[in-house]
Amino acid sequence: MSSTVTESPAQNGTRFTSAAANYIDDRTKIGVAVKEFGRKVFPDHWSFLLGEVALYSFVVILISGTFLTLFFQASMVETVYTGPYLPMKGVEMSAAMASTLDISFSIRGGLLMRQVHHWAALLFVASIGLHMLRIFFTGAFRKPRELNWVIGFVLFILAMAEGFTGYSLPDDVLSGNGLRIIDGLVKSIPVIGTYFSYFFFGGEFPGTDIVGRLYMLHIMVLPALVILFVALHLAFVVIHKHTQYPGPGKTQQNVVGFPVLPVYAAKAGGFFFIVFGVIVLIASLVSINSIWAYGPYDPSPVSAGTQPDWYIGFADGMLRLIPPGLETEWFGYTWSWNMLIPMAIMGLFLVLVAIYPFIESWVTGDKREHHILDRPRNAPTRTAIGAAGVTFYAVMWAGASSDIVATHFQLSMEGVIHTLQALLILGPIISYVVTKRICLALQKKDRSIALHGYESGRIVRLPGGQYTEIHKPLSSYEQWELVSYHDYAPLMLRPNDDGKIPFSKRLRAGFSRWFFEDRIVPPTKGEIEEGHNEGH
Repeated sequence: MSSTVTESPAQNGTRFTSAAANYIDDRTKIGVAVKEFGRKVFPDHWSFLLGEVALYSFVVILISGTFLTLFFQASMVETVYTGPYLPMKGVEMSAAMASTLDISFSIRGGLLMRQVHHWAALLFVASIGLHMLRIFFTGAFRKPRELNWVIGFVLFILAMAEGFTGYSLPDDVLSGNGLRIIDGLVKSIPVIGTYFSYFFFGGEFPGTDIVGRLYMLHIMVLPALVILFVALHLAFVVIHKHTQYPGPGKTQQNVVGFPVLPVYAAKAGGFFFIVFGVIVLIASLVSINSIWAYGPYDPSPVSAGTQPDWYIGFADGMLRLIPPGLETEWFGYTWSWNMLIPMAIMGLFLVLVAIYPFIESWVTGDKREHHILDRPRNAPTRTAIGAAGVTFYAVMWAGASSDIVATHFQLSMEGVIHTLQALLILGPIISYVVTKRICLALQKKDRSIALHGYESGRIVRLPGGQYTEIHKPLSSYEQWELVSYHDYAPLMLRPNDDGKIPFSKRLRAGFSRWFFEDRIVPPTKGEIEEGHNEGH
């Protein structure tokens, strides 16, 4: 007798999948990459999700943007709106504005997709900014990650450019006024400004080509650059391994967490759908960029209360805070300092942010690799610098809403502007001093706790009649967390082979003394043991 073995459909499917996987792997060797990447370990901390939020919101931007490109007409050809929105029926406008109205009122799901796209863009820029602040305050930008900091900064600038180019496409009053500000900035550049504006807009502002050019930048050039820099950013994360917060078993040589496959990949996939769902929920409930309330672009109906998207607000605010009338006639040209000075200040601010890792490395002389993050309090000068930078940015940002602040709180416009002008200079200084004092105070408290333990509130009388408070001892991990940070010292000035001290070394030593002044030295093992034997 002979027996016949019949394979089930599941077995057939398994054999097909296995054969397909082997076929692809034999020709691409992708299995090696998947195996290597799948074993990468990532730490588990909520603050690391900020980078993931940025990545997932960008995916949502791509998905919703693909839908919108199917219906948007990137043309400034004049047309008459004949769609279902009655208040605009018969109004002359560009094809770009008309197609945006059609997407909002005639295309099924179009308004939802517009709002998903806009909210995802806002979240994209916000999450990149918060991610960079987390990296800055924890010192994650130090060697070997300086280049990755620069890549992340470039991504932040590209995200703002993406947002502005997309925000300007509908050709409504609000976006047109934003472009008018850009035109004014460009024209304020001596000699070349007028020519550059003419070429950029395809003629005298607003021209007839700007929407098409911005559309090309928005859907082709800038997304390609963002994808490229995201890929570079993630590649460096894999190459350098992930940073981690101090904790049990965590050293400069390892990473404590979960492997990419299957744990981290499953968690990341679930988190993507959470981010996607939250964006869709916000877009469903909260309206944004209602262009039909503004109408097509016309230079005459400029009104108070117009606000740019928040990530461009700092530039608009800087323009408002510069005193008026700063102009000079030089060499036959008008130098508009009320435009040039804000551009110089914003440019210097952004450059300093981009190169800060290299500045700190030069000042501190720290050339070691760092994979364990700092507690912000243990780097008081850096934390204070970050707080001052955030304050400076926040004051510029508030300047963009100076008219709203004046009308809502019934204040004079001049009073609001003068207050913000003073805060632009004094705010960062006050923020720096207060933040550094707080960090030093927290370090002193940590040192006291490490030496004596926590106060328990129990008072006992010693045999000699002395009263003392019993302190609760720390666990080994708690004690290690309070004392395990590097004690950096100012650089020592030493003469060179010629017996001289160059100015560059004097300058570096001066910055080093300023950076590490009033530092709190962590207690040594002997001091801790002595503190525990003082009768507490």
